[in-house]
Amino acid sequence: MARDLARLSFECGRRLGLLIGRDGTVEMVLVGGPRSLFIPDLPKSRGGRWRLRGLRLVHTHLQAEGLSQDDLMDLVFLRLDCVAGIRVDPNGGATLLDVAHILPGAGHDRGWEVLPPLWCYDPDLDFQELVKSLEDELDRNRLAIPATTRQDRAILVSVTEKDRETARRSMEELVELARTSGIVVADTIVQRLRSVNPKYLIGKGKLSEIVLRALQCGVDLLIFDRELNPSQVRSLTDTTELRVIDRTQLILDIFAQRAQSREGKIQVETAQLKYLLPRLGVKDDALSRLTGGIGARGPGETTLEINRRRIKDRIAHLDDQLRGVRRNRDQRRARRLRKDIPTVSIVGYTNAGKSTLLNTLTHSGVFVEDKLFATLDPTSRRLRFPRDFEVIVTDTVGFIRDLPQDLLDAFAATLEELDDADLLLHVVDISNPHFEEQMEAVDRILGKLELQAKPTVLVFNKIDRVDPEWARRKVRRHGGVAISALSTGTVDPLIAAMQDQVEALMEEGFYAAARQPEPEIAEEPDESAWEL
Repeated sequence: MARDLARLSFECGRRLGLLIGRDGTVEMVLVGGPRSLFIPDLPKSRGGRWRLRGLRLVHTHLQAEGLSQDDLMDLVFLRLDCVAGIRVDPNGGATLLDVAHILPGAGHDRGWEVLPPLWCYDPDLDFQELVKSLEDELDRNRLAIPATTRQDRAILVSVTEKDRETARRSMEELVELARTSGIVVADTIVQRLRSVNPKYLIGKGKLSEIVLRALQCGVDLLIFDRELNPSQVRSLTDTTELRVIDRTQLILDIFAQRAQSREGKIQVETAQLKYLLPRLGVKDDALSRLTGGIGARGPGETTLEINRRRIKDRIAHLDDQLRGVRRNRDQRRARRLRKDIPTVSIVGYTNAGKSTLLNTLTHSGVFVEDKLFATLDPTSRRLRFPRDFEVIVTDTVGFIRDLPQDLLDAFAATLEELDDADLLLHVVDISNPHFEEQMEAVDRILGKLELQAKPTVLVFNKIDRVDPEWARRKVRRHGGVAISALSTGTVDPLIAAMQDQVEALMEEGFYAAARQPEPEIAEEPDESAWEL
């Protein structure tokens, strides 16, 4: 076969190639130019994206050169069993055979191995045994990463122009987001660039490294630590044949898992649809089919246009439902104001301990978990101060850096609660090494919501996890109150600070009736507050 392929290639002056299955069947014949070979789109991989494709590429090199970088990139991106190059001599004869295959494990300088040149007339290579050993090793590597059958495995990718430390912190947060979503993180890859590739976001060499790691780890999902535009998603998906999502989509998925109330589900669905709408065209090539009917002029609407219209109609319907939710909340808010009960809203970065603090202050049993966005749905509770007056304490949305605008827009009804809050408790996880950056992220979001002028008590939580003297210096520097939300004995200074702030408002005449004794009122149903 090698001699015949070399002779035909020599006679036509073009590179020729064959894609051959494991049973020896020729699946495709390829004809290229003198120095290149074009490979068209191949059918879907057999057995999943974490398996080799089951095809080997055998092609000619008219200049008697070895395997090129393009050959090795084809090996990686197409997940071929191997690539073999036949060196053609000046007389059209086949001389040496160059073979390369993917390495199944990490820890190598490159993800492939180029074998020493073999003689075409007697290649000493047991191809079937080679492929079997490669796939056995790939299976062992995949099984070495613990995961249930229902969990996704993913490689997390960070592409940034920022410094190495900032990139590392950003990746740590993405890992925590993936864990919260129930995704098994197989590997993390960070690339720092001076300028981002507008098509792939990442360099082609690094992209080949990602494809190799996906094959070695048994992964079919890539998660990028920044928002991707629709064309980038399309380019990455087509090139890698992997599922590709970005940070925003991951956060939306977590919200969809966590939302329990009707209101929360409406808001999450609205955000998801707004995110999907501009990306609808990249989901499926089949969306270009026409659906004109009898009596229609012209081709009618495309499937894509129909889907877009349906999404817009669904968003409008959900907006109507949210307006109803907003009216109900306004009524509850009006009842509170008539009773002259001040409102205290807890804000802060996600997983700072807001729900735990609500439980400790009000002796409640709100669900808490050491994960991002553990609580999503609204919760409000009453708190009676030692000086014998009450406030409503509301557990509000926890924030995260670069919170997607679609989420802020969708949860506008919930965030309106913060407008009517008389006092904000900004809870900070002081045990987090990057707590000051988290404080800045929360302040930026409060600024977007025009809430930066609200009276605020800065609460440094989890002081039991850090050095006491270091914590005292930090608290003094920022002018806050130090507590451990898990310990009721540490919250007395916070309660005193809250009382002083609320009484200052009362002395200004806002809540003169709040001191008047009232009959005991049953706890109101869950009101607008939720934790990201």
